[in-house]
Amino acid sequence: MTRFRLIFGTAMGAALCATSVLAQDNAPENLVPPEPAKVTEKLPDYRNKAPQQPATPSVDESFDDIRTSSREIVQQLPVYVREWSVPQAKKLLAFIPTVEAEGLSPADYRADELSAAIANGPGTALNETASEIFVWLVEDLRDGRTPMDARRQWFVVDPDPDVLPSDRLLLTAVETGDIAGTLTALNPVSPDYARLKEELARTTDPAKRKLIRANMDRWRWLGRDLGKQYLLTNVPEYQLRLTVNNKIIKNYRVVVGKPGRTATPQLAEMVEAVIFNPTWTVPQSIVKGEGLGAKVLNNPGWARANGYKATKGANGWVTVVQQPGPGNSLGLMKLDMPNEHAIFLHDTPAKALFNQDSRALSHGCIRVQGARELAMTMSMLGNAANRDELPAIQQEVSEITAGREYTRYPMAKQWPVYITYFTYGVDVNGNLTKFADIYDRDAPVLAALDAPRQSDRARQTSEEVVEIVDDLQTS
Repeated sequence: MTRFRLIFGTAMGAALCATSVLAQDNAPENLVPPEPAKVTEKLPDYRNKAPQQPATPSVDESFDDIRTSSREIVQQLPVYVREWSVPQAKKLLAFIPTVEAEGLSPADYRADELSAAIANGPGTALNETASEIFVWLVEDLRDGRTPMDARRQWFVVDPDPDVLPSDRLLLTAVETGDIAGTLTALNPVSPDYARLKEELARTTDPAKRKLIRANMDRWRWLGRDLGKQYLLTNVPEYQLRLTVNNKIIKNYRVVVGKPGRTATPQLAEMVEAVIFNPTWTVPQSIVKGEGLGAKVLNNPGWARANGYKATKGANGWVTVVQQPGPGNSLGLMKLDMPNEHAIFLHDTPAKALFNQDSRALSHGCIRVQGARELAMTMSMLGNAANRDELPAIQQEVSEITAGREYTRYPMAKQWPVYITYFTYGVDVNGNLTKFADIYDRDAPVLAALDAPRQSDRARQTSEEVVEIVDDLQTS
């Protein structure tokens, strides 16, 4: 073995595409190692050209948090109304028509009202009107215009409002006078968004324009900048992309969730480790609800042939775990990306399904063709400090895979993974393509874009987290 750290689990290891464990009074001891704590990558503040290094605190500042004071502490609240000059307000008025090129509707931003306030000159009315319109533009360009209730199964929390707060952008705009520059800088940086914008400019077909606008808005639901390296699955495309510096280094066919309750949700998570030779702890909805527990206990020969082991508690609670091996429902690897949906990317023994054109066939998780290559790639990219370390990692991972023992291989450099839903965009071959709306998620977005703009939109969905049960293989 090399110096790279490995964590070996027991046969009851943590390879779950299942669900949160159901709590019961007399359940047997949980032998599954706990999932590691979720790691959140903080995005940079795009308003600064270079990161600001914090100044070294003085002795007084270091002890400030334990001082006592009789004075009332007042938290500074955001200021959403600033003083506008007439020339500044005219720049804002001139900017409003340009948002059509970004897929937004200029009619949403009250140009007539702003014109009237400009005509009346500086004062309270101009300050309030211009400030509110500016903040509306910030919200729609930064976060997307579609309200959360029209984003079905969208569980991504956009970090941009925290990185680029509306009140600070407003202050920056009026202090610098660069109204258009402040707003234009909010657009997604992905070249895929730029391609959609170009296509919108030359398309006259109304239906196609609406579809492009909807998918441009979907880009705004994500972070403005996805990072220099990431994994991205576009569910309707049935493809996974490994992207570095805006270039697809490798793409893989995937199988995604069936339409309905097991449709794959949209997420933004972090890949923390690669699990080699995973076990699969079977959810109780299958163990009890579908009779797998009784079948395993009553047919030990069948259970051994399929790699199942069962334990039975004093109260009759049966726990079933499928052991590592080629027939395991998770295949020979999974990417460990802890999330409350228990969604992850993994291998599968059902290789023939990748030959189908329509691959919405799983119970929610994402099965990856070429998963072993992906696992090796993630292990190397996630741990190698330089090219010289790659051969050692490759050798180590090859030994782990051949050993068929559950192994969690941590990634020192964790990777973002985005599970998205674009029905029109750039495919893995670089062509603009329309993808089938397999989950019928376009209609509410298109309707929202046609409806009056909603203010005070929620940042997080109120939809339930659906229990995911993937890749059942019990016969």
